[in-house]
Amino acid sequence: MNDCIQNDPAAGTGNCSIVPMKVERVFDSCSDKDCITNVQVHLENGELPANVCMVKTRCVSITNVCLSVEPIPFNRGYFTVDITFTFGVELLAYEQACDCPMMLRGCATASKSVILYGGEANTKTFFSNGIRIGETSSCCEVVNLPTASVQVVEPIALETKIANICLSHDEAGRPRPRGVLMTLGVFSVVELTRPVTMMVPAYPYSVPAKTCSCENDSPCEIFSRISFPTEEFVSQNAAPTSFQGACGCYSSKHCSSGCNCKVVHDHGSISDNDIANSDTSNSSGGCNGIIPTE
Repeated sequence: MNDCIQNDPAAGTGNCSIVPMKVERVFDSCSDKDCITNVQVHLENGELPANVCMVKTRCVSITNVCLSVEPIPFNRGYFTVDITFTFGVELLAYEQACDCPMMLRGCATASKSVILYGGEANTKTFFSNGIRIGETSSCCEVVNLPTASVQVVEPIALETKIANICLSHDEAGRPRPRGVLMTLGVFSVVELTRPVTMMVPAYPYSVPAKTCSCENDSPCEIFSRISFPTEEFVSQNAAPTSFQGACGCYSSKHCSSGCNCKVVHDHGSISDNDIANSDTSNSSGGCNGIIPTE
């Protein structure tokens, strides 16, 4: 294997060696596009002001994600990943649509679960920095769970509305008749990883050939390197579809040989003599139609 890699022409060098490396291997992963409905927003001031009749989302972001990994009984190697998203929400509240809005802040949570394959490991690993992987359960069994990770982009606020929320109470135990509900679109990628030792090819380090530069060109020098936008000064004229010349042509590109159509530019004009001449046929069986240019 070592000789095969060293003789690889893509390597560009023969100084290749196989070295062991401790890496996080992805055993399983999945991507998801979730549309989460009826997400209740818990406002910082406790309740929605009574005079507010309309709300809009100004900003929504994911502030925290809580992950929990548990093995699935009777299905060795598979794990359930429970995910709880915490959203930070900024709302614009209106008394009337034409009034200046007031800013409201709050948070919301939503949960989901996925099942992924995470492999099996019956060992415990200890590191000199105090980190340890794996533990012993109450039944004297080694529990070595994989590590779950989730990658997300900022959610999309699909809908924000005021609604009557059942079983919602404030800190004093009083019912809240109204609240804010949201519909959010969330894109996520979930992975299960484990630390493994792998043999990988290694090549000697080479100094980058690219030199570091920090150009301090003047604005005029930068502007001089920009091409002139000629297309911005040329009008885009569409070819007319309703015009038909005497030969049936609507464009000079469609005229057959022997069709002596006269080309008239958009800024030109058609005289009465041109129109009269367009009705006569030439000796070749063509026509003298008048057509505009494209």
